Amino acid sequence: MMQGKRLPELYKEMDELAPQGYAVGLHIRFATPLVYYSKYPPKWVEYYNSNSYYLRDPLVFWGVGTTGTRRWSEIPLPDPFGVLKKAAGYGMKFGAVSSYGPITSRSMAGICHSEREFTDEEMDTLTDITARLHIAAKPPSELTGAQIEALQCVANGDRHTAAAAKLGISESAFKARLTSARIRLEARTTSEALKKAREYRFL
Repeated sequence: MMQGKRLPELYKEMDELAPQGYAVGLHIRFATPLVYYSKYPPKWVEYYNSNSYYLRDPLVFWGVGTTGTRRWSEIPLPDPFGVLKKAAGYGMKFGAVSSYGPITSRSMAGICHSEREFTDEEMDTLTDITARLHIAAKPPSELTGAQIEALQCVANGDRHTAAAAKLGISESAFKARLTSARIRLEARTTSEALKKAREYRFL
């Protein structure tokens, strides 16, 4: 699947761009990203999460509310909890954030530097990588009701014969549904299809 092949390559590009670390949240829906990956300083991540700063972070509010790429210093939103000031205490003194995609499935990437602001060229690179991350992590099109039923039976531990009887179809028809679900999810096995279906919240 494209996601499995492309994301690690794009993370390497982010490594080169952001010497003090970065974080990406891809296809954010209902306040939860489909894919989340962070290489921010571990101690900052622990502190950030323990204080639930994602609910108070002006960078997150900015990214949810608009698209584009900005340096942290250019974002006009208030920071009443001092999230950015506290981040500086962990070496994250300068940064940039990029937001891409529709509000129903938005992707965001943040990068930071300990010594200087990011250049215009680096900002353009961040914009480009964020768009490519969004595209690489795009989930497959929706599964049909029949495909979801078939996968759910397997997830519940039903054998093919029992699952087919439960659904009132032949065993060969049940297997065909599983095969079509695997194709739609670009999965090699049924267990891989189940894993991806859960990740994409189809089950």
